[in-house]
Amino acid sequence: MIYLDAGTTYSKIISTENCFSDEFFIKNNDEKFYYIVPSNIIKSMEITPERCCGHMSNANENEIVALAKGAKKIGIAENSTILDLGSRDAKWIKFKAGKFHDMDWNTSCASSTGATVEMLLKFYNVASNELEYNEEKFAVTCGIFGMEKIMDSISAGIRPAEAISKFVHGIAFNAWNFCKKPEKIYLSGGFCENKCLVDSLKKYCEVELLGRFVLCEGLFEG
Repeated sequence: MIYLDAGTTYSKIISTENCFSDEFFIKNNDEKFYYIVPSNIIKSMEITPERCCGHMSNANENEIVALAKGAKKIGIAENSTILDLGSRDAKWIKFKAGKFHDMDWNTSCASSTGATVEMLLKFYNVASNELEYNEEKFAVTCGIFGMEKIMDSISAGIRPAEAISKFVHGIAFNAWNFCKKPEKIYLSGGFCENKCLVDSLKKYCEVELLGRFVLCEGLFEG
């Protein structure tokens, strides 16, 4: 059985069998196999997920519900805020005394997501590991305006990696505000692997990384 979190750029998969190419294999444990597959490849495959969430047209599960269930399975604290930052959207859920308390889901602003960062890295030929925490941040309320600030800074002589790092710091600040400024954030999604974002977020709150399979864990039955 296949459980699919179909992201815009990458899809995360938990399967009860080893059924995908080794190049997509991440790990396996307790008879579960974990994969990350480019979403354009997923769309060309003839697979029928047992349960699916994300941007696929046949998604049958709510992402917020999957995030909440996955975080519970992983074992977050009874009072906690879980933030999922992906390529296309940002969403968070808050538990109080182990029960649902609050949530929000931003699906319309690229300044809170990874797609803008991915495009900037490709455009300026910068590797993600070149980004480093910068004390300064761009006060970004829109991805388009953020790119304008980056281009102006680079034109003024700032290295592309430094300018993008300031933008990433701005995303971290926006994310913390979006979550209503919690003292601690459990971070889910691809940004867990972006050290610049994580280090920037730590300026404002404690951060615990949950990785990229939280929603998949919420979908998994077993």
